[in-house]
Amino acid sequence: MRWSWKVATIAGIPIRIHATFFVFLAWLAWLSAARGGGAGQVAASVGFILAAFACVVLHEFGHAFMGRRFGVITRDITLLPIGGVARLDRMPRRPQEEVAIALAGPAVNVATAALLLLFMRVSGVYHLTDPLVYERSFVAQLFVFNVIVTAFNLIPAFPMDGGRVFRALLAMRLDYVRATRVAANVGQGIALLFGILGVFGNPMLVLIALFVFLGAGQESAFVQMRSVFDGVPVSRAMIRDFQALRADEPISKAVELLLNGHQQDFPVLGTDGQSPIGILTRADLMKALAGGRTDTRVGDVARTPCGVATPGEMLEQVFQRMQESGCPAVPVIEAGRGIVGMLTLENVGEYAMVQTALHRAAGAAPAG
Repeated sequence: MRWSWKVATIAGIPIRIHATFFVFLAWLAWLSAARGGGAGQVAASVGFILAAFACVVLHEFGHAFMGRRFGVITRDITLLPIGGVARLDRMPRRPQEEVAIALAGPAVNVATAALLLLFMRVSGVYHLTDPLVYERSFVAQLFVFNVIVTAFNLIPAFPMDGGRVFRALLAMRLDYVRATRVAANVGQGIALLFGILGVFGNPMLVLIALFVFLGAGQESAFVQMRSVFDGVPVSRAMIRDFQALRADEPISKAVELLLNGHQQDFPVLGTDGQSPIGILTRADLMKALAGGRTDTRVGDVARTPCGVATPGEMLEQVFQRMQESGCPAVPVIEAGRGIVGMLTLENVGEYAMVQTALHRAAGAAPAG
């Protein structure tokens, strides 16, 4: 995820913190100070948030460790102001696996809340029936936080865990795409209800509603696209009519090709004119031209970490690599032939739209 930095690696899983999380901490500290709190109170507020997000990390590790049991690898965990996001390398193969992985996170919060409650009972210091305990005690507040996180995550709406459980239960009777669509529609309905309640009451519910509504829509679109890519090789979606540039050519040559054709991104070859070394994107070309020189070498501007694809690779895997690397295009190579095509995000999107339209037409066609 962009604008995030790795701060640790635990059990082989990188832990990242998004820049907005630091903004959130700064806002919280300012808010506490603005309310007249001294340095001690500000530190206590920030400390509680850090402890709460430690519980969020444990929640995400619940998903990660359960996923490992089914061969699902967690690429990383990113902390955001709204919580944590565990990025999985793939979705579980069976609905039962998705249910187990989704419930593992809230189960960690239940266990954490139970341990905190046990500590409060055993210590004898806390009077659990006294409402003031939950306003003044750090441990009691952390207990309440875990209870709220558990309840919130079990709401049957994406992107919460309850939404994934709901989708998995539907997928036991419906195909996965339709189950996702139904679960997403239910989730967006719940989001609208939150939004209405938030307008007349708590503004925070409006933000939650927006988060849930967008998350549900994104999940539905992602699964729809993945179903279109399922089992499709790169050769089905790659561009075969393309122009390439050599690393030692000036960017003026790229400008000429850009203006004379429809191509926006160009594979860059080594000085031998055969081996691909990177991609020159239109955005990078414009940045280079902003310097006022057109004799800059293409190789000095090209992106080199984009990698390559082969015609037989699965489109879904290459598409995921492109998204992670931020590369809008990759050259497609074949042994003994060199570059045989290009795969661009734009063309992948067009392929997905065409296939989706064809699938809808086939579904709407009368039988017989």
